[in-house]
Amino acid sequence: MSSQKPETPESTPAPRPGSKGRPTRTRREAEAARRRPLVVTDRKEARRRDRERASAQRAKSQQALMTGDEANMPAQHRGPERRLVRDLVDSRRNIAEYFFPIALVFMVIALVVPLIRIDLYTVMSTGMIIVLWGGILLCVVDGFILRRRLRAALTERYGSVGQGLVGYGIMRAMQIRRWRLPRAQIKHGDAPR
Repeated sequence: MSSQKPETPESTPAPRPGSKGRPTRTRREAEAARRRPLVVTDRKEARRRDRERASAQRAKSQQALMTGDEANMPAQHRGPERRLVRDLVDSRRNIAEYFFPIALVFMVIALVVPLIRIDLYTVMSTGMIIVLWGGILLCVVDGFILRRRLRAALTERYGSVGQGLVGYGIMRAMQIRRWRLPRAQIKHGDAPR
């Protein structure tokens, strides 16, 4: 007869209170777990993550420009001074915002009419030149009036005119109201906020 001992499962000691319940790692294992490359080895993945992050930030900024949320707007549109400038421009009817669509129509006419009748073009060209140069002159005069108004309002409310604020307002006045970003928050004739 062979003497075999019955197999019994090894008894594992019960973990002591406060112990982690497993053996401590060796130093080599701990260093290997901490070891990471200084430069990302998967450049494709890093570029993808950067593009996603930049895309999310752009979408957030674009949404802020549409809704008027100043906290998430790009830096060039933030601040109470810039809000005042936007409101002053949006509260008035600017000649430039109407002139540029009219000038575009005249340019299209100048391209199409010579194809139809050349003798009509010579008569129309003189009239178009007068209208276009007259419109440019009106836009310049309106720009000077807007400049004075912006400087006076900024000086009254903030004590000085910050750098670039007047130019910011004049450039906004040249844009068609519907296409302005940040979107106009007040109607024509309303007082600035």
